[in-house]
Amino acid sequence: MTVINLISPIDGSVYAQRDALPEQAARDAVARARDAQGAWSALPLERRIATVMAGIDMLEQMAPKIVPELAWQMGRPVRYGGEFGGVRERAAYMAEIAAAALADEVIEESDRFTRLLAREAQGVVFVIAPWNYPFLTAVNTIVPALIAGNAVVLKHASQTLLAGERLAEAFHKAGVPEDVFQNLVLDHATTETLIRARAFDFVNFTGSVGGGRAIERAAAGTFTGTGLELGGKDPGYVRADADLDAAVDGLMDGAMFNSGQCCCGIERIYVHESLYGAFVEKAVAWVRGQRLGNPLEQNTTMGPMAHARFAAIVRAQIADAVAAGAKALIDMAEFPADDGAAYLAPQILVDVTHGMRVMREESFGPVVGIMPVRDDAEAIGFMNDCAYGLTASIWTRDATAARAIGAQLQTGTVLMNRCDYLDPALCWTGCKDTGRGAALSALGYHALTRVKSYHLKKA
Repeated sequence: MTVINLISPIDGSVYAQRDALPEQAARDAVARARDAQGAWSALPLERRIATVMAGIDMLEQMAPKIVPELAWQMGRPVRYGGEFGGVRERAAYMAEIAAAALADEVIEESDRFTRLLAREAQGVVFVIAPWNYPFLTAVNTIVPALIAGNAVVLKHASQTLLAGERLAEAFHKAGVPEDVFQNLVLDHATTETLIRARAFDFVNFTGSVGGGRAIERAAAGTFTGTGLELGGKDPGYVRADADLDAAVDGLMDGAMFNSGQCCCGIERIYVHESLYGAFVEKAVAWVRGQRLGNPLEQNTTMGPMAHARFAAIVRAQIADAVAAGAKALIDMAEFPADDGAAYLAPQILVDVTHGMRVMREESFGPVVGIMPVRDDAEAIGFMNDCAYGLTASIWTRDATAARAIGAQLQTGTVLMNRCDYLDPALCWTGCKDTGRGAALSALGYHALTRVKSYHLKKA
């Protein structure tokens, strides 16, 4: 039997340990989900919505327990209070639009014909959730999937095992049947075996590009639908007309919050040459105002990265860049909590080029490279010079210019004068190696349901 250990980044201890479910037990659990899905789907939509939102209420009531658990599991400081604001915003919006998004589209209603498009639940939806935002990313799919009438099987990341248990606890207390929403502890081999066996009707995965490829390989030939949100290397662009202070505050927070472990975090910044020097100076001051330390302490603004091996990747990128001519602006001595392992000091790099890994490969840590640019065209070229495409952030006072620049960017979302934000009314999607699929908005419901056409001739 495979044992999964959750190693806390706070002190390297084993914070939780769970046995992975054997393959046959996992197959049996998914079969129970399929058996239970029909009765859940048959409930009135209003009842499903009310039950799911009651689950969100229950989750919020667990905040005093969940917030320190998050710190122990993945290092986010307790001062930020967990993810409950975003969870509530996204769940409430998806509940609000459910009736309209799932409604029949009537093409004709006459004496002779009824013609319409109906939406039906996919069946059993498999959610493979990541550790960096273990509640926010999970509810993106869990909430609309349940509301739409699906059964949901959740496999949470080994780094955040307890998050899956808390979600199950909350929804079960609210009245979602235990077989309709299941949190399973699975190893990679069993996960892939279930997908290959067409155990699920839809698979949603948030994680690495390598993980996404593994999901696609497992699903190949099964015709199982997949939604994949994978890597990111999101850029910010500061135009000459930008509000400089707002751009520094927004982009540096986008680069460093959660120790840089954000799907849509800012990993590279391009600044018009007229503002470059001032931007860099203010950005350095901003970083020096952060406090790296124990995430259980209220004055800590940056905790450890979720695992020492993730920090090692960032350290290697920084070292390679400096060896190739980049200049590191933050003295590590200013952050004595940097222990060479999971605790990693934030860093700003200048004199960087796109020949350096730190400007092209995903870092997923507290480092950002800053480059000057001559104009919009040069910025667009750099922003597109990347294998990923999740979000792009443009800082300007000219919305028309932002829209024109956005039209030329290879990205899923264009943001103006903000970054690192997910609007539940808009489709969360990406291009290139960031993956494919649609989450949230009405399109999120479309991904979690299938269309059935009705052509009823009356006479």
